Amino acid sequence: MSKSIMDQVAEAKKLVSPINPKDAMGMVEREDVLIVDVREAPEIAESGKVAGALHVSRGMIEFRADETIPSHNTAFAKNKTIILYCASGGRAVLCGVALMDLGYKNVRSMGAFKDWVEVGGAVDKG
Repeated sequence: MSKSIMDQVAEAKKLVSPINPKDAMGMVEREDVLIVDVREAPEIAESGKVAGALHVSRGMIEFRADETIPSHNTAFAKNKTIILYCASGGRAVLCGVALMDLGYKNVRSMGAFKDWVEVGGAVDKG
């Protein structure tokens, strides 16, 4: 039996711990935390991103997070807390599962970028 994308998102939400934006705000400056925006570049160009967040689109997350391949981004480290977000939360939890499959232990989903903005989180534009 096949699963819809929303079935996959629902399963991923059970595996990836949520973090609310206010709690994430208090972690932004920590060196042991990496905040990752997994939206596409046009979305970020339109709205900006969490100040200091790393942009890695959903399609590239494994290639940047896997330290065994040349395209690894050294900002990813398994001893860090990784906080993911997107436009609504679905891509963030799917990326969270992918990171957990790569051996990342402390992966959290902040859900939607708009939630960060609503609580007054700092935004990098352009």
